[in-house]
Amino acid sequence: MRIPRTLAIVLAGGQGSRMGALTDEQAKPALRVGGSYRLIDIALSNLANSHLSAVWVVEQYLPHSLNEHLSAGRPWDLDRTHDGLRTLTPFEGAEGEGFATGNSDTLWRQKELIAEFAPEIVLVLSADHLYTIDLLDVLDTHAAADAELTMVTTRLPHDASRHGVVRTGEGGIVEEFWYKPEDPPTDLVATEIFCFNAPALLEALKTLPERVGELQDWGDDLIPHFVERHRTVEHRLEGYWRDIGTLASYWAAHMHLLDGDGVTLDDPDWPIFSAQPQLLPARIRDGAAVSTSLLAQGSDVAGSVTRSVISPGAVVEAGAELVECVVLDGAHVGAGARLRGCLVQDDAQVPPEARLGADDVVTLVGVDGTVAETTARE
Repeated sequence: MRIPRTLAIVLAGGQGSRMGALTDEQAKPALRVGGSYRLIDIALSNLANSHLSAVWVVEQYLPHSLNEHLSAGRPWDLDRTHDGLRTLTPFEGAEGEGFATGNSDTLWRQKELIAEFAPEIVLVLSADHLYTIDLLDVLDTHAAADAELTMVTTRLPHDASRHGVVRTGEGGIVEEFWYKPEDPPTDLVATEIFCFNAPALLEALKTLPERVGELQDWGDDLIPHFVERHRTVEHRLEGYWRDIGTLASYWAAHMHLLDGDGVTLDDPDWPIFSAQPQLLPARIRDGAAVSTSLLAQGSDVAGSVTRSVISPGAVVEAGAELVECVVLDGAHVGAGARLRGCLVQDDAQVPPEARLGADDVVTLVGVDGTVAETTARE
């Protein structure tokens, strides 16, 4: 099958306000995942493995935290003269100015650039989800169904109310769509991977504001418009998918990874690419005890680490005990500290003999080594 001229737009501008202090100084897509990766690596690697090379990353909140990591697209073989990776930041033009108010508004602000690129397909992805998918299969579904919008869906029995919920009929036709309903009528959710026919999308971006005013989020305007007025179908994702929208979901995704039932980051046939720090391998000192854990390059462990993820440059001193923790870049856990169920912020200094965390909550440990926030586990 001929691959249509496809423009992939990765939405990476979110602040991640529910992530607390973790996103005070970096955009959510820049968050560390699995010790060695950044969250945005997932979307970009899925695109690279799917041989889709025209990729725009739309930034807004703290773009500098992403730009160095993106390295002009080099880790994903997207540093090209033609197509390749392009970053888009907020700008002032003849229509609209300042920051976008939602995902639909983000696309509206880029509509002239999209039209100038002249794609047949616009593939839109969020930069803050964990999953693997061959996006060429999505394009195949889209073409076979003669659809104007194909949305990737998945079953999410316990958390559907936080997402767009859909009901499908014969042939995968999307018949109804509800945006974050309090009482979801189904557990089938939209994963925020959308494959649009470019002419239909551009027409919607032109006419929708005339009917509803300034565009907001997907579920408020653009997706209901397509479900009501255009042929919209689903492409079912059967594997792991997780929206990293809260501290609890971020922590849980790492526990799933350690258990072997989370996102697959080590498939040689579907590698996750990233700009890696130039550091020595992890150092495990005499007397250290490590089990069911991931230790990133540059980490230094002399204590006890169980079911935990230790990021680059993090240090766990002798006598410290960590259980079900995610320790981010450059954090230092002092001798004799006891941490359970903690997210330890970048560069945090946990004092010796500290007692932080509990079995039934996720505890965010701030830069000063004290509790910044606690939340129930999912």
